[in-house]
Amino acid sequence: MQKINKIVLAYSGGLDTSVILRWLQEKYECEVICYTANLGQDINRKKIIQNAKRLGVKKIIIEDLQEIFVKDYVFPMIRGNALYEGIYLLGTSIARPLIAKRQIEIAKKYNAQAVSHGSTGKGNDQVRFELGYYYFGPNIKVIAPWRDWDLASRTDLIRYAKKNNIPVPQDKKGAPPFSVDDNLYHTSTEGKVLEDPKKAAPEFIFQRTVSPQKAPNKTSFITIGYKNGDPISLNNKKLSPSNILKKLNDIAGKNGVGRVDLVENRFIGIKSRGVYETPGGTVLTFAHRAIESITLDKETMHKKDELMPRYAELIYNGYWFSKEREKLQKIIDRKRNKVNGTIKIALYKGNLTLVSRVTKSKAYSMKKVSFEENKTFNKKNVENFIKKHSKMLRK
Repeated sequence: MQKINKIVLAYSGGLDTSVILRWLQEKYECEVICYTANLGQDINRKKIIQNAKRLGVKKIIIEDLQEIFVKDYVFPMIRGNALYEGIYLLGTSIARPLIAKRQIEIAKKYNAQAVSHGSTGKGNDQVRFELGYYYFGPNIKVIAPWRDWDLASRTDLIRYAKKNNIPVPQDKKGAPPFSVDDNLYHTSTEGKVLEDPKKAAPEFIFQRTVSPQKAPNKTSFITIGYKNGDPISLNNKKLSPSNILKKLNDIAGKNGVGRVDLVENRFIGIKSRGVYETPGGTVLTFAHRAIESITLDKETMHKKDELMPRYAELIYNGYWFSKEREKLQKIIDRKRNKVNGTIKIALYKGNLTLVSRVTKSKAYSMKKVSFEENKTFNKKNVENFIKKHSKMLRK
């Protein structure tokens, strides 16, 4: 077996990855490079660096990938109108491929023989990370501590942390925290009381959204401009992809938009409950379907709807770099050049209401749909149309 002299660890600076860092140092007696991808999560550079240095790390890499994340991962996914099991906007799923790709690139740059992550042995993220690792580094050694070590629970993890003088954070109630993942697209919370589906999610776990009941009593209006299927402006101001999402997170979050309490079917066969906040992503998904409704023909829209469940499942399962996902993406994007215009939306106490759609597209014809008499649509043809389809019923 090849000796491991260097490991690249996906490091957040928090409890789990700090414990993993110490464990890797003890077990493999080698250098660990700490890698943090800034995808728009609540990040404290100073804390990350301090925690890593306290454990003897010399190489700490923190990269700002927010623009790449939104432009090359989130926006393509939204163009596919992706919803897993009809409700989940795939906020965690879409982030892992980018992190895995960069970890392998860094491993190659610094001649590391292995990469590691902090995903649990029961979760989906271990699959997503490792499929990305093996895609870009087929011969890389993957170290998954939650599958390898003898720490069997979070209680064991906390005990190990205290033994090694690793700070244990507390939630707002003074207890060890929920399991939280966040990036610019979403925040997810799992564990503790949320494991019991009959119990309501405590209000204090929400980070990006106010409760709809406490949202303003005044409606907020937003206008999103589209070009080639992607948003390019917000309220008539052109912004970069990441800045559009940031501002929508703020506006939608203040209006109580974007909460989901979901029991989902994990790829590895376990049902789990998670609470997700995706304020800006909820608005963009809603708005994208609205702009497509007046710019795309029926066949294209229905084909996309037919493909969507499989497309979403591929992303959820960690197959972002697969040939199948890329093939579906090409079909999804085939007529994206026609998706141009503006959408105006009203936000009020957790609800989204469509106000107006504006486009130069000819896909929607007011003359054809008008109840006033016109010569652009021959109603006589409808009788033949119905008779043709009545025969189909007998087949």
